[in-house]
Formats: sequence, structure tokens, C-alpha cells
Amino acid sequence: MILTALVRKTTYYNKELSTLNFIKNEKLNYLMGVGAIKWMVKNTFFKFFNQKLKINRKITVSELGTLRTEMTKSEIDHLFAFLFVMIFVVLKILNEQYLFASIILMVNLIMNAYPSLLQQQNKRRIDLLIRRFEKSKY
Repeated sequence: MILTALVRKTTYYNKELSTLNFIKNEKLNYLMGVGAIKWMVKNTFFKFFNQKLKINRKITVSELGTLRTEMTKSEIDHLFAFLFVMIFVVLKILNEQYLFASIILMVNLIMNAYPSLLQQQNKRRIDLLIRRFEKSKY
């Protein structure tokens, strides 16, 4: 978290990381199971973790921008956590502890990689809403 707080203050964060998209294809997201993680976040105790990422039915463009910023923060936090845990996975593989490494990898994928992909998917949806709002203004 300290590392992500430092990265947020850089221009690289605002230009590159805030627009990061690993998978742009919605069908590929579906095939990878991002929808299952979305269901899990919406319908289990995970929905109570980040209350800033909720949307009301009536929302303004500025609120969408704030929501997108919060999603970007969450996405980058999960991405850095994923990379941090991957260091331990590699160390366990080098120590020939393959079972432990594979368990850590699976948990890391579910708890960090997939939420990051879900935030990217949600950011694309928010960007679409923002463009629709801006088109309807003119």
C-alpha cells in the first residue's frame, strides 16, 4: 500500500496506469470467469469491503469521474498486491515447494488478479456512460 501511495503521486500513474487495460474483449473476460468474481463481489461479504465503489441509480458525470478514480485506485492496489505475492510464488517454486506455490498462486489469482480485471471492466463501462452523458449534453 505504501508503494501504491507513492506511485499515485507520479505522472506515470495519471497517464499510463489509470488507463491500463489488459483484456479489452468482453467475451474473453466472460470466458476467463470474471463474471463469477463479479457475482461473488456483489452477493457475498466482499460487497462490504470497499463501500466507495457503489453506484446509485441517479448519478452525475462528476460522480462517475470520482467513482472511476476510486476504481483505478482499487485496481492498482490489487495489481501491486498480485505482483508482490508473485514474488513469494516464484521463491516457493525455486525451493521446489510446488504444492504450496500453486495454492498461493490460485488464491492470488482469485483475490488480486481477477478483482483487478473486474475493475478494468467496470472502468470501461463507466467510460461509456461518461461518453453518453457528454454526447447528450450537446
